[in-house]
Parts: sequence; structure tokens; C-alpha cells
Amino acid sequence: LKKQTNSQLKGFWLCVYFAQSIEYLYLARFLGGITGGGTYVVIPIFIGEIVDPTIRGRLTSLFTLTLNSGMLAGFTLSSNVPYHIIPLVVISLPLLFLLIETFFPETPTFLLYREQEEKAEKSFKFYQSYKAGNKEDIETFNAKFSELRDSVLAQKSQTDVVTWRDFVSKRALGTLGMGIMLMIINVFTGSFALLNYTSSIFFAIETDIHPNTNTTIIGVVQIIGTITAIILVDRYGRKILLMFSTAAMGICLAGFGLYAFFAEETSVDLTPYRSWLPLLFMALIILSANVGVIPVTFVVLVEILPAKIRAKAASICLALLSIFTFIMIKVFPPFMHTFGLSATMWACASFAALGLFYISIFLPETKGKSMNKDDV
Repeated sequence: LKKQTNSQLKGFWLCVYFAQSIEYLYLARFLGGITGGGTYVVIPIFIGEIVDPTIRGRLTSLFTLTLNSGMLAGFTLSSNVPYHIIPLVVISLPLLFLLIETFFPETPTFLLYREQEEKAEKSFKFYQSYKAGNKEDIETFNAKFSELRDSVLAQKSQTDVVTWRDFVSKRALGTLGMGIMLMIINVFTGSFALLNYTSSIFFAIETDIHPNTNTTIIGVVQIIGTITAIILVDRYGRKILLMFSTAAMGICLAGFGLYAFFAEETSVDLTPYRSWLPLLFMALIILSANVGVIPVTFVVLVEILPAKIRAKAASICLALLSIFTFIMIKVFPPFMHTFGLSATMWACASFAALGLFYISIFLPETKGKSMNKDDV
């Protein structure tokens, strides 16, 4: 799957480079969507299976950091580099990945499921950076690998084939429902829509901020937020970051809605604030989202799902994430046009409040959970 998504990513940029009509870009976007969907499923699961639970949250959140860094690079390149040069620059990255990934073995869990125990042990040594040392080190390694092997074999002995019955157990339905709820919170709190319609939002409230300045600042804020999540996620846990993130987003969205209400519905003179306050609200919303709701959602998703159905259930959740995102992107402009920016921000704030309630009451803490045991 890694190689397939990599091939589609190269196809995406080739379509962009050779585009002679809008149909080329449609095809490119289709290939990019397949790549993105595969990436969001494979990378968090891959990271979760190869790292120690004590650092799993940080490394999984690092995935979001690379995405945000790529977005900032995209903002910068698109503003300063000719259109046909960008694909030539960026296509080098999947080519480089294709070369580098040949040095990395499959995960031990995957190999054990394929009954390749010798390769699994070598893979486990590789990802654990194991080097033969004293007797105590050898015993520790053997104990860890035996625990992993026994856990995988215990699950495999139940049945090798994932069927619909595996999805209708009480635990499977419960965790899948949690995953879907996290997708709803991720999308309908509005951060992605805000990023897509920043110019329209600032135009609606008559701000003087230049679009290039805004995109650069927001891109930097995304990276700062994700770095904060990386530092804190394994120290304080997933649940507390998600609670803080939804609470902060709710407050900032409500505040932005209040500012928009005064800008749209009253005669209050906001001239002294137009050059900085809207951007501050936007930056705080995006910062809050990237501290928890955006990166930590994917950490929790792969940790909370039962190991047997994890890949397929995560795919279902991410497919729904794409559908929810499509709905949000389509609904946001007419909603803003019909009801105003203030009502739109308050609606997103309501979803943040709903998310805070759900996470605080129903979502379990998954910090330190074994990826091969259903112990949530």
C-alpha cells in the first residue's frame, strides 16, 4: 500500500504538470485523494505498530507536523514560484521516498500475521534499535517479542478473515462510534473550512489584512500548534489535550462570532481592530485545533480501535471524514451568506462545546495502550 500511494502521488504531480484542460486536474485531484486517504490510514497504523507506547503519541503527531509543514511550503511556493515549476520540485519527494522506504522492513505485527516469524523478529530488532548486549538485554528483548507474538497469534487464532460479524460486537460498535464522533468533531468545529475560506471570511468583515500575510501567519501557527501537541501528548495524555483543544476552540470561535456580529449587524466603529483582531482570532482557533483536535484525533483513532478490525475501521472513519469535509466545504459559504459570519462561528462553537462534553464524558484515555491488546 505504501508503494501504491506513492505511485498515485507521482501520478498526481505528473497530471498537474502536463495539464492541458480541467479534466487533467480532476484526475490529479482524484489520485491525490486516493493518496491522502491511504496515507491517513497507513502512516498512523504503521507508526503505532513499530514504536514504544511511551513515545507513540509524539511520533504519530509528527505525521500532522509534516502535513502542516507541507501546507506552509505550498503557500510559499505558490506565491513565489511559477505554476509549472512546482510539480518538478515536489515530485522529487515521492521519488526520494521510493528510494528510502526500500531500507525499511514491514512491521513485526504484519509479518507475524503472515506467519513469517523470523522476519518479524528481525523487523522488531530493527525498529527497536536492538543490539545484542548482556544477558539482561537479551532477556528483555525476548520477553517483549514473545509478548507481541503471543498477542498477535491469540488474535489470529480467532479467525484469519475479518467479516461483518467482527464489526457488530458491542466493543467494535462502541469504538467505531467513538472514531466517527472524533471525525465529526474534527470537521464541524470548522478549522478546515476556515483555512479554505479565509479570504471570504476576512472580506465579510472588511478587514485590511493581505491574503499572503494571512496564509503565511496561519501556516506558521499550525506548525507551532502541532509542535506543542508533540511535546505534550505523551506527557499529559490524549484526552486532556482534546478537552483543552475543544474548549479553547469553542471560546475563540464564540469570540470571533461576537466580533463578526458587531462588524455585520451594528454601527460600532471597529477600525482600530480590523488590522489585527480578526487575524488574532483566526490564529488562536487554528492554534487550538492543532494542539489537539487535528493531530491527536488520529493518535486516538488507531489506539482505540480493536486490532483485528483496525485497518478497515480506520478506513471507514477516514472515508466518513472525507464525506464530512465535503459537506462542510459545500455548506459553509451558503450558510455564511444566509445567516452571517457570526452565526456560522457560533454554530462551529456549538460543535466544539458538544465535542468537549463527549470527550470528557465518554472518551477513554488511550495513553500507553498496547496496539495488540483490546484493553481500552
